[in-house]
Amino acid sequence: MELSQAVSAQTSLVQRLLDGVATIGADPPGITRDAYGRGENAAQALIAEAGRALGMTASLDAGANLTLRWASGHDAPPVLIGSHLDSVVQGGNFDGAAGVIAGIGAVAALQAAGIAPKRDIEVLGLRCEEAVWFGLGLIGSRCLLARLPDGALELPHARSGLTLAQSIDGCGGDSARLRQNTPLRDPATLGAYLEVHIEQAPQLVEANAPLAICLANPGNVRHPFIRITGEDAHTGLPHRFRHDAALAGADLSLSLERMWLEEEAQGRPMAVTIGRFHTPAARHSLTAVSGGFEMSLDLRAYDAAHLAALEARLDAIAAEVAARRKVTIALGERSAAAPGPMDRAIVEELSAAATRCGIPAPRLNSPGSHDANNFAASGVPTGMLLVRNRNGSHNPHEAMETADLMAAIGVLAEWLAR
Repeated sequence: MELSQAVSAQTSLVQRLLDGVATIGADPPGITRDAYGRGENAAQALIAEAGRALGMTASLDAGANLTLRWASGHDAPPVLIGSHLDSVVQGGNFDGAAGVIAGIGAVAALQAAGIAPKRDIEVLGLRCEEAVWFGLGLIGSRCLLARLPDGALELPHARSGLTLAQSIDGCGGDSARLRQNTPLRDPATLGAYLEVHIEQAPQLVEANAPLAICLANPGNVRHPFIRITGEDAHTGLPHRFRHDAALAGADLSLSLERMWLEEEAQGRPMAVTIGRFHTPAARHSLTAVSGGFEMSLDLRAYDAAHLAALEARLDAIAAEVAARRKVTIALGERSAAAPGPMDRAIVEELSAAATRCGIPAPRLNSPGSHDANNFAASGVPTGMLLVRNRNGSHNPHEAMETADLMAAIGVLAEWLAR
């Protein structure tokens, strides 16, 4: 059977798996597959069953990541295809899961076409990519590559309250092994890492293309609990006497937006996101000046030096706002993820594979950070395919078409076959 026909023949398998993960963690109006919890565990079991049906061997590593291996009998470094299976709270069905299913679909297509791999192919179901669960993202790939920050294993789960270490151990992992801070897989022994992921902006809808070759993922600096402290006061207090924490939060947010627009005007893409933004719920009032305010910040850029420069500007802006508003601003806990530039050779190879498949595939930056960032930062040759997806992600309205995912699987299978 020709490879293109073999890919098309896997549409029913891919749709069955997409429908299967959609029933896991159903949380109207969206999907909640909790990391290191019932939702992620059930999705992992579904994918493991599909892999075993293709003759792949299944195993869990110390981070409780799932690996499905199609052994080649050759000693060449393996190719890893992966993504994650957790979701944000009441998110969509495709963010992460579509990429794991793409790996299964590509292996099934190669087998149907009678193409024997020249190196082991591994499909990974990585744990806890979403930062919502522990205030830290990309945890599965961090575990795999020894990139957990200090103290990460003591972070509490947003719902269960269990520490990350307890959560990992409860799902068949080994947190004691992770505390050794050595990679579970030596990056030097890995041939490549490929990730398929829905696009998280409407660029492909705009371009009228089913998929794109990713050029880079942004890195990020995150402060989940910024605390601004001023003075509580009566609502009639004149402006000159106020230490207004709420207005300081607004001032800080708008100052960061001005920085964003200045940077983009200079051709330096980045993003600022304020997620949490509130006065203390137990004390806020219509007739009081708030002496407390809390917010979160996600600051991202595509180059490590640029990200460092932006973080320095953040510190300066916070100090300026604090002085102007007569408050204190504590940025608080910090986490970071390295930018993920894609391997240039893999970018060219994927582009050539798309051309052979007759599929238009522009080259685009991804607006999101992904597990691919950690592989790229660890020196593993890394590539990504972005799949058209209307309505963005991290919401119940993700709208990836199965036909577009099949196009990505076709390009991935063509690349693997070579």
